[in-house]
Amino acid sequence: MHIREIDLHDEAALKAWHDVEAAAMSYDRPHGVGRSFDALVNQVTVASDYYQPVLLGAVEGERIVGIAELGYSLMDNTHLADLEVTVLPDSRRRGIGRSLYADATARRRAAGRTSACGELNVVDDLGPLAFAEAMGAESVHEEDHLLLDLPMHPDHLRRLETRAASDYEIVRWQGRCPDDLIDAYAAMRTQMNQDVPTGELDYEAVVMTPERIRSGEERLAKSYDVLVAAARRSDGVLGGYSLVYLPHGRDHALQDDTLVMPEHRGHRLGLALKLATYEVIATEHPERTRFHTWTDPDNRAMQATNIAFGYRAVERMHEVQVKD
Repeated sequence: MHIREIDLHDEAALKAWHDVEAAAMSYDRPHGVGRSFDALVNQVTVASDYYQPVLLGAVEGERIVGIAELGYSLMDNTHLADLEVTVLPDSRRRGIGRSLYADATARRRAAGRTSACGELNVVDDLGPLAFAEAMGAESVHEEDHLLLDLPMHPDHLRRLETRAASDYEIVRWQGRCPDDLIDAYAAMRTQMNQDVPTGELDYEAVVMTPERIRSGEERLAKSYDVLVAAARRSDGVLGGYSLVYLPHGRDHALQDDTLVMPEHRGHRLGLALKLATYEVIATEHPERTRFHTWTDPDNRAMQATNIAFGYRAVERMHEVQVKD
């Protein structure tokens, strides 16, 4: 067995790498959200000013039996590397994961990164967390992975609508943010990065500029339909937003950010914003049968909103970090 770096423009090698990722997720996580092969290709082959990916494979003969994904942020958090290690179920407990971790660690240290962080998900088997801890990492933040079956019953939807805020206009867009809203949207995205719980993760909140948002929109459009709902007060000020990703060719939706700006809280905007994105999915994307989201267990306001919708917890996500 040897470790090699995957040529990001070798489609066959990328496909073999992705097959390992998909097989491990299918085995370990009944409700896991995997990326499509096309999404992986777009993620690693489209040049970015903000991020550099590195893919590693553990090879036995002609077969990839384990993978590692290493990534470097180029504009911020330049002390960090992202790192995740995956091994095929039939090849575990043979030191392959350790070998991948050691190789990736040598690479990120050579790149001047003094810390690595990653995400792992626990259903019943604590093995992934035990492996991370054996490598010297610790869990520094946890979130519930929540799942909502779609569509919601009409009676339940009507009950939610009666609870939602009515004194803000809900503005929606898909794909590109309107030019007249981009500055306010960037400010809210920056606020979200500052407010989102990260536990003890050694991470600096990223400032989202209009230029960075535009770059992200172009890249994401290759693999996702992006849906945003924003709450606008009568004076034109945006008070919050909700961001949803719809992976191309899949049957699920991914609820990402939902933020209400501090001075606008107390109006049930979180509920109204989530309803606004749900209504678009229900009417324009009826093929979506599952809605995924992730929420800090201690975020009582958002947990209450998710429970009101009918979300249920299916996994516990751990953010883990190791420091030199």
